Amino acid sequence: MKRVLITGATSGIGKALVDIYTKKNFEVVAAGRDPIKLANLKQDYPKIKTLSFDITQLQQALDAASEVNNIDQLILNAGNCEYMESVNPFDSALFERVIRTNLLSVGYCLEAFLPKLARFGQIGIVSSSVTYLAFTQSQAYGASKAGLNYLARSLSVDLASQEIGVSLIQPGFVETPLTDKNTFDMPSKVTAEYAAKTIFNGIQAKKHSIKFPRFFISILRLLSTLPFALWRKIATSLVNK
Repeated sequence: MKRVLITGATSGIGKALVDIYTKKNFEVVAAGRDPIKLANLKQDYPKIKTLSFDITQLQQALDAASEVNNIDQLILNAGNCEYMESVNPFDSALFERVIRTNLLSVGYCLEAFLPKLARFGQIGIVSSSVTYLAFTQSQAYGASKAGLNYLARSLSVDLASQEIGVSLIQPGFVETPLTDKNTFDMPSKVTAEYAAKTIFNGIQAKKHSIKFPRFFISILRLLSTLPFALWRKIATSLVNK
């Protein structure tokens, strides 16, 4: 039986991934920070193994990894989103917090769990479609996800000789507790179940890139070809409405 480890497994995309991997007869290791939420998840899925640790703390990640044997797939899904209401003055504490949660933590998890990954294994790194364009108030979140994009691509090059694949996952808007906090329109929003199914299929196919929903991503890619000066005018006009 193949084994998958999923971070951020207690809600949103992570919880939906636990559901689909369990139904596909994988041995699931569900990781999260909140032991109560993990216990509730264990009640829903009795066969899973749970790991409680804070992804932003390297030693906690290393300690958690000591409880895990070989894994076939590693999905680094945990993260957070905070927007900057103002950039002048610049909130460096918020910036550091988001970078640590979304980017540095992936490095910690890679140090801890990459040695556990079996030959022909697959890593899934959940980034975001926000990296296609510069959006208002997204300085911290966008920078963290852009870092993940480069990290995933570079890892894919260096892990090829070890026959380990890397899937860069770039969702659009997904219905999760995080996006429930948003006060703006979220076009083409999909369910966490749809996201999990798309991610699962992409990882099994060992795709280098998993992007969804297709139409929304196509629009972002088209807009990203505009000269930045033009996009800046468009984005600024939307902010000032």
